[in-house]
Amino acid sequence: MAKHVEYEKVGSEYLEHRQLKRGAAGWVLLAGLGVSYVISGDFAGWNFGLAQGGWGGLLVATILMGAMYTCMVFGLAELAAALPVAGAGYGFARRALGPLGGFATGIAILVEYAIAPAAIVVFIGDYVQALGLFGLTSSWPVYLVCYLIFVGVHLYGVGEALRLMFVITGVAVVALVAFVAGMIPKFDSAKLFDIGDGSFLPFGVTGALGALVYAIWFFLAVEGVPLAAEEARDPKKDMPRGIIGAMLALLVFAALILVFAPGGAGSAALMSSGNPLPEAVRAAYGGDNVLAQIVNYVGLAGLVASFFSIIYAYSRQLFALSRAGYLPRWLSKTGKRKTPYLALIVPGTIGFILAAIMKSGATLINIAVFGAALSYVLMMVSHIVLRVREPELERPYRTPGGVVTTGVALVLAVAAVVATFFVDELAAGITAGIVVVALAYFWFYSRHHLVASAPEEEFAAIAQAEEELKD
Repeated sequence: MAKHVEYEKVGSEYLEHRQLKRGAAGWVLLAGLGVSYVISGDFAGWNFGLAQGGWGGLLVATILMGAMYTCMVFGLAELAAALPVAGAGYGFARRALGPLGGFATGIAILVEYAIAPAAIVVFIGDYVQALGLFGLTSSWPVYLVCYLIFVGVHLYGVGEALRLMFVITGVAVVALVAFVAGMIPKFDSAKLFDIGDGSFLPFGVTGALGALVYAIWFFLAVEGVPLAAEEARDPKKDMPRGIIGAMLALLVFAALILVFAPGGAGSAALMSSGNPLPEAVRAAYGGDNVLAQIVNYVGLAGLVASFFSIIYAYSRQLFALSRAGYLPRWLSKTGKRKTPYLALIVPGTIGFILAAIMKSGATLINIAVFGAALSYVLMMVSHIVLRVREPELERPYRTPGGVVTTGVALVLAVAAVVATFFVDELAAGITAGIVVVALAYFWFYSRHHLVASAPEEEFAAIAQAEEELKD
């Protein structure tokens, strides 16, 4: 098997206590899951990019990141159909880059998915406070209730959770459509450029580079769709349809929000807002109105949808890494309803603590984005390596443009990693520190205690055996 790692024998009961519910999702639910992961980014987060680069800088950044995600999604559609495992990105990199590369990819993804809900729940708190609900003067009770309710729903069962996510996401989409329809009459292109000196790039190319971090928020986590591979009905067909369908919808939403929110309210009015869409309506119409209240109330659905769905994502990534022995094995145990309960509860507890202590959605976004961008680099390298090294691998779906397409995504992902350091050195440093500590754990402990029968390890073992036969 792989060099420099050791496997421990486990009994048949090991995997019996670590099983997910198969056949719970078809491609429509998977596409809904992809949109659900991301849709909160239309309601809050992207607007901080206006302060970095002005509207023109954020537009350039959004075009670049839209291209990166589109190219990456095509590559992931191929990998998910060829290697349908719950580990997704970690599983792909494990096959292409070995145990260390796979673990590094999995940890980067886990940082993204564990921290992103903490950022989103801060925005949920901002929306709740803006509505004046419950007379709250602090948002931490909102954070606690959100984690308790939505982790609880996931504990109840994956099929129920996915269907509920689909409904909540549908409500959020209605809110976005209502918002855009209401802002069209107030659109004025001059309002887009009311930051700095009024030019297209008021803070130059450097500002556009800084805005990359926030443009990512329009698409962040769509790459999580393959995490549902072991719970899909027909992953070889459903995965490509689901993730590509989700990406197409997200490109449309990003374009509409980026144009009509600042175009109706003015970029300056939104660049530091925790609840930009309701504030955009109020700024455009000169005060509070019914549309602002609708967008504020229903906008919570968008934030909740992403919060709810990314909890699913972090639990499956942690489940896969733990099941294979890269992280403590007790984290991958599943209950009677085939849900990984500890993989749901432990990151949820950490996320709540981070949100309550930091109370900064922008900082938490930057931590999540750095983890995401690092994982994108590794996943795109994995696609290219597998295309070159394993041309005979069965690929039910093939990426249009092949390695050229994923090469474009790779270059842009490297730019996003660099941009995170420009925008927030502390956030980038925190993420890098987490990855270094995790790699030390792997090197000194877990590489000596891996589980050969875990699906991701079996895929790698088959590939190595085939290579040895060729030799």
